[in-house]
Amino acid sequence: MQEAPEPGDARCPGVVLLHGIARTSASLTKLERALRASGFTTLNIDYSSRSKPIAAIADDIHPAIARFAERDAPLHFVAHSMGGLVARAYIARHRPARLARVVMLGTPNSGSEVADLLQGLLPYRAFYGPAGLELTTTPATTPNALPAIDYPVGVIAGNRFIDPVAGLFVLPKPNDGRVSVQSAMLAGMTDHVVVKASHTGLPRHAAAIAQTIAFLRNGHFRPR
Repeated sequence: MQEAPEPGDARCPGVVLLHGIARTSASLTKLERALRASGFTTLNIDYSSRSKPIAAIADDIHPAIARFAERDAPLHFVAHSMGGLVARAYIARHRPARLARVVMLGTPNSGSEVADLLQGLLPYRAFYGPAGLELTTTPATTPNALPAIDYPVGVIAGNRFIDPVAGLFVLPKPNDGRVSVQSAMLAGMTDHVVVKASHTGLPRHAAAIAQTIAFLRNGHFRPR
């Protein structure tokens, strides 16, 4: 029997972690620790989420991912919020040879109605920058213009919200306060699951973390 690889072993499955807009790699620390404890090795990338368009971000992170992908092992992606769109753009532009599975947590795959509402306001445009303007639901924006997926994707959506204004009056229900469950869905996805978490809480939520690991290992989520 072949011994299972330990984290850090060149044969150990790798996971690229991508945070959301206006966040950092620290927002994925709990998830990263759980992945490493489960036998994966990780690359938790910081990127300039507010200063460039999503396609430019994908190009910026390519050198680090290309080095990480040199290992003789499957390469997964786990992404929160806009990080899922960055992952989709990256794979479309720089598809790794050993690409395996992708998990998206709260990714606005059809855009966000919150971005629709706020896109014309100067504070929103100044703070969220070019990528923030790409998160709307209009057909020409990045979420709707990215190529169709042809690789295994598991979608995790949240159905709890902290912001009552967005959660009750802006977004279709159910939603996580920033992204509706409907918008998180993606044509061609392999599996999806809804957990009782808010948008910012998804990467730290125990059930979301367990489901992420299940999908990376087995290609499907655990029945609930």
